[in-house]
Amino acid sequence: MLVQREAAAIRQEWLGRALSTLPTDRPAVEAAVSALYRLAGLSPPRFHWVASPLAALATVPPGLSHSIEHPDKWPLLTRFAQLRDEWCQSVDAGMRKQHWAYDRIVQQEVFFPLQRSISSCLIPPLRRAHSWGPPGRMRWEQAQYVSWIARYDALRRIAGLALDARFEVWATALGSSHWWWPDRHVCVVSERPVALRTEVVGDDEEARLHHARGPAVRYADGWTVHAWHGTQVPSWVIENPTAERIADEVNVEVRRCAIEHLGWGAYIEQAGLRLVSRAPDPGNPGSELRLYDVRRGTRVLLAVNGSVERDGHRRRYGLTVPAYLNDPIEAAGWTYGLSGEQYATLLRRT
Repeated sequence: MLVQREAAAIRQEWLGRALSTLPTDRPAVEAAVSALYRLAGLSPPRFHWVASPLAALATVPPGLSHSIEHPDKWPLLTRFAQLRDEWCQSVDAGMRKQHWAYDRIVQQEVFFPLQRSISSCLIPPLRRAHSWGPPGRMRWEQAQYVSWIARYDALRRIAGLALDARFEVWATALGSSHWWWPDRHVCVVSERPVALRTEVVGDDEEARLHHARGPAVRYADGWTVHAWHGTQVPSWVIENPTAERIADEVNVEVRRCAIEHLGWGAYIEQAGLRLVSRAPDPGNPGSELRLYDVRRGTRVLLAVNGSVERDGHRRRYGLTVPAYLNDPIEAAGWTYGLSGEQYATLLRRT
């Protein structure tokens, strides 16, 4: 338990670095990235700082004829990813039996939760700004995840793993900066966001983007990203959800988020949904199932979650069901692949 608590504390420390909105320490980042250039056998670059990943896409740094929109013109992305891989392989090759014994806990408590948090919080803005395909971009994105360097840091601090000077270089380059893109003579670096709103979910305290009253991510140049419980959404979902906009939305997940934000009661009233039938929920005593007509060929079953959320409330949610279902209990059973009679015998659903 002591090791798990220590690992969890290290995870939170690295998550704080990854999601920091403090001004970037430019001298520290430039010194660390310059050291990585030297390790790659290159002269240190000139640094071109931008306010956001979107600005990085639009800018053409002086001395270059292209922006980072074209990954084929940035071969160092792959080279630096290889530089990371080579060092990781050398560290793994030198790990002893006691290090590997701790590594299972470290991966569970540090590496994988950080991977999920970064994928939830930092990748959506980056993917929204850039539409590159693999292999260059994705390999370089993964090389900039703090999860892998945090794994070695945890093994260093918990299990006594010896690391050479390259650890500090990578730790500073990743833990003190936001996204950056190396070219032979110029390195483009994005400043951190000035605001980043998240919520914590799960036993490993995974972070995901969420803000119910405005942008979940905001950069100094005004570029924003909105998110609802980890799902990236258009700004109207957060700032002005209406039944009319929901009806026009083709993305099912965006519609779901907009309805949840608006509230099922308000959505049902605004959309004028017709109540087909209602019944006590046998799988969730004290709650009610309601079946509504939504559109031709489709109905929605409104239910209450069997599990309590972190704030102590039970979330109401809607499930799309076929229009031939007239009984809400039959509809609830259908969502589980059961008959109405089978669903009615459940002790409690979650």
